[in-house]
Amino acid sequence: MNINGEKPTAERSLRVEINLYYDLHLPAVCPAPLLIALHGYGANKRQMMREARLMAPDNFAIASLQGFHQHIKEPKETGGPLGFAFGWLTNFKSEESVAVHHQALLDLIDTLVNEGVAGEQRIFLLGFSQTCALNFRFAFTHADKLRGVIGICGGLPGDWETSELYRPTEAAVLYLSGSRDEFYPPARVADYLERLKLRARDVEVRSHDAAHEYVPSMREDVREWLSRQNQ
Repeated sequence: MNINGEKPTAERSLRVEINLYYDLHLPAVCPAPLLIALHGYGANKRQMMREARLMAPDNFAIASLQGFHQHIKEPKETGGPLGFAFGWLTNFKSEESVAVHHQALLDLIDTLVNEGVAGEQRIFLLGFSQTCALNFRFAFTHADKLRGVIGICGGLPGDWETSELYRPTEAAVLYLSGSRDEFYPPARVADYLERLKLRARDVEVRSHDAAHEYVPSMREDVREWLSRQNQ
């Protein structure tokens, strides 16, 4: 009881089901290598599909998964008339967002492998900005699921050195940064090669003349790297 004789407020929860949406691009021949592309904060699956198609080799299937936290933005901010904008994390119980992200990727991979779209040993994961650290969490927690993981202009998990969830992986890692990135400047990412090599044998880290953005040289790097890793 509190001072007024009332029972204290108790926080409770309900478990509900939500729909997650993704766009799928199919090559001429399937099963195919699969690139799962995840947009950053404030973007959407359509925008990320456009980027992914500029990066993936022609023989790749591409799945662009949309974030599950929606917010409203003006159409001029989202590059289209619909004003759809999504993110992946919140400050409130962020571990629940991480769990949804992991389960969504596991279900998406299983679905596309079972449908004959993707080859089980040829799954690649790409993330920009907010999804970079999220994807690294997934890649090193589910260490046998991916052939490769690509991070662009993003960070490492905050518990990278301390968490017991992360395991060594044979998946290859490509990390691209921008020399003018205001969120992840060179000083912040300078030790990423060394830190990623704590758990991955095949790591490449490259810097580009870019801000917090995609630039043509990044797209070329990703395309070349995916072609090489898929051999």
